[in-house]
Amino acid sequence: MDKKKILSWLSERVPIDPESLRHFGSEPVPNHLKHWWWALGGTPAYFFFVQVVTGILLSFYYTPHTDTAYESVKNITENVPYGWYIRSVHMWSSNFMIVTVILHMMRVFFTGSYRKPREINWMIGVGLLITTFIFGFTGYSLVFEQLSYWGLTVAANITEATPFIGQMMADFIRAGSTITEKTISRIFILHIGVLPTLMIMLIIAHLGLIRLLGVTEFTFTPEEKKLTFPFFPNHILSEMAIGTTLMFIVTILAIIFPAELHDKANPLVTPPHIKPEWYFYFTFRWLKLTSLTFAVLSMGFFVFILFLWPFIDAWLRRKKPNSEISMAIGVVTVIILITLTLWELFVLHYSH
Repeated sequence: MDKKKILSWLSERVPIDPESLRHFGSEPVPNHLKHWWWALGGTPAYFFFVQVVTGILLSFYYTPHTDTAYESVKNITENVPYGWYIRSVHMWSSNFMIVTVILHMMRVFFTGSYRKPREINWMIGVGLLITTFIFGFTGYSLVFEQLSYWGLTVAANITEATPFIGQMMADFIRAGSTITEKTISRIFILHIGVLPTLMIMLIIAHLGLIRLLGVTEFTFTPEEKKLTFPFFPNHILSEMAIGTTLMFIVTILAIIFPAELHDKANPLVTPPHIKPEWYFYFTFRWLKLTSLTFAVLSMGFFVFILFLWPFIDAWLRRKKPNSEISMAIGVVTVIILITLTLWELFVLHYSH
């Protein structure tokens, strides 16, 4: 067929102006986005894509029931061709996604990129951070090994300590008053249905606001003030190069340190050194240092402050215009969280 006829036929059915697409793709972006640290947002999005692909592959063989969940994961790990690799990539990309979301939030915080007019986008970012943590929790709960069962038990107990709505939320997580065969089905639906949908909605809203407001521009030298480069192909190719490098790293880790499978969940045997995944170490240590109710209320208050931080920061800046108290609060908070995490890590290490 004639190329012009094909293009004409296509343009009638998909009336998109190629020039508009070319203009959109070649939009200039600030020069500092050439450096990975300043464009961290794309990295967790890439890992989310890897999670979706590997998660779909794993779901073909996974059976969400207390009697079969552990055996289906064992079958994936030991019998399904390349199942161990897909599961290991899923695990490692999950960990990297959490790390890069945290790093992105830190970059936004310490550069003040959450300030007017980007307050709402910061709040969406906090929602993405919380959703990512819940993703991790529901993910390792589905394996239904000892960590899964007792992690769910601890999570339900913590939730019950929440005033007013705690019992209702705990019953929702367990799909009843205790962990039963319905619990795994509930967690599975959350993990493969509710959370991905919520994540995609938040990502679309996040990117939409970035598109409307633009990225925060930083100038480090006078020469850089007007330097830009095209979004396509330069920035896209950079992101693809970063993605390829990260996939290589994840593959190496998946081969050298594949996902393990520990003892099957046993409600009658409490493990002597039960511990959550590393990204919950700080909450686990805080629970040990305080009472259950105080820990729940204080962590809820911390999330509340984090969510509303742009408005708190604006109030502090009005009170003390030349003060860097916001940055000081951020540094102290990061030090406390790292200290609690390392404390729990070393206590667990030496207790073994």
